[in-house]
Amino acid sequence: MSFIHQTTMTPTKLELLAGWLPKQSWYAGGSGAPELVRAGGFRLDDPEGEVGIEFMVVVDTGAREPVAYLVPMGYRAAALEGVPADALIGTCEHGVLGTRWIYDGVHDPVVTAQLSALLRGEAAPQHRSRSDTPDPSVTVHGAGRGGGSGVLVHRVLRPVQATDEPSGSVGAGSVGAGSVVAGWTWPDGTAARGVFATDEAR
Repeated sequence: MSFIHQTTMTPTKLELLAGWLPKQSWYAGGSGAPELVRAGGFRLDDPEGEVGIEFMVVVDTGAREPVAYLVPMGYRAAALEGVPADALIGTCEHGVLGTRWIYDGVHDPVVTAQLSALLRGEAAPQHRSRSDTPDPSVTVHGAGRGGGSGVLVHRVLRPVQATDEPSGSVGAGSVGAGSVVAGWTWPDGTAARGVFATDEAR
């Protein structure tokens, strides 16, 4: 189980994401800088205990309509070799661990391996801000049916109806087998759930 340090990070993750998000092809905001608030997410454990793994939901409150983004992140003690330049979200100074390199999780092999393990039912989601605390609100549909060759992370999140969650085809507003579903909170306090990731083989 991972240990969550209650300490400072400089710059903060939200500050790093505010500069990184607008450069991504899937960014749905305008030309101005996003106004981000943390809205949800969960963590996974690295079996080797080396890489911090977080799936963070941020909401851009500066957009015409609030937009929820999912950003999987890998926190490392050293630079990751062999990844695209834009895979690095940024570096920060952690109050306990020192310099940390923060990578877009879709390019971090440890993050993608553990997400695949979650879809196979071989990893357990953890609370995003509490040490050694499982997060039962994160559900996996079709776990244990075998693993595909890759996982698709849903970058811009769309809410699903509670009645859609047990079955249906994967897509905006519906849930199917081989998918990870979790929640976030809109700025007005409304709770939402959506598909965070799907097995590309399904």
